[in-house]
Formats: sequence, C-alpha cells, structure tokens
Amino acid sequence: MLTREQEYGANSEALAVRHLKKHGYKIIKRNYRTKMGEIDIIAKDADTIVFIEVKARKSGAYHPKAAVTKSKMRKISMAALYYLKSTRQLNVRARFDVVAIGSGENKDDNIEIVKNAFELAYR
Repeated sequence: MLTREQEYGANSEALAVRHLKKHGYKIIKRNYRTKMGEIDIIAKDADTIVFIEVKARKSGAYHPKAAVTKSKMRKISMAALYYLKSTRQLNVRARFDVVAIGSGENKDDNIEIVKNAFELAYR
C-alpha cells in the first residue's frame, strides 16, 4: 500500500506523462533506477532523448522547479549517463527537462514543461 505522499507522486507522474504525450513526447521508461539515482521519465522528443524530473507541489509557496537541487541534478545526470552508456546511445542528442506541476483545482492548467532545465552536472 502506498503512502499518501507516494500516491501523490505517482498521480503527478501520470499527469506529467499525459501532458508530455500531448506535446509529442514518446515515453520510453518511467522510474528508471540505478545505484547513482533515479530518473522519473525518459522520453524522446523528435531526435532527442529527454531525461525528465517531475516536481509537484500541493501549496503555492514556491515554484516546483525550484525543488531540483544541485545534488538532485548530479544524481539525475549520473543516472542519465549510465542509461546512455548501457543502451549504447552515447552519441545521441540529450537534454534535461523538468515538468513542474503547481497547486490548484485544475492541475492541467498548472503544468509547465521546462526544456533544458539544467546542464549535465557531475561534480
């Protein structure tokens, strides 16, 4: 059984997937886990592999994309490099996006795809 927080996260990721698909992304993997970290969603946008972090907030205290810390960027970057190496795709275009889901009644109106949200971070 999922905790309330886990359920909120799973629902937010499902909402993000639907939104990404509406915008032409092809979902490759969800919840990709390695020893280095986890990537919420791996997708393809045209000819680019996109590593996506989903951030949702119940309150409007601050923007969800502000929750992607340097430490989180490093973990996502390392997991992304591992994915690219293990799938033999080191020469493909890749980027890091954040799907920010704000609070409010109609969540569909509060979703933002932040393309190129951060650069590869490995230090």
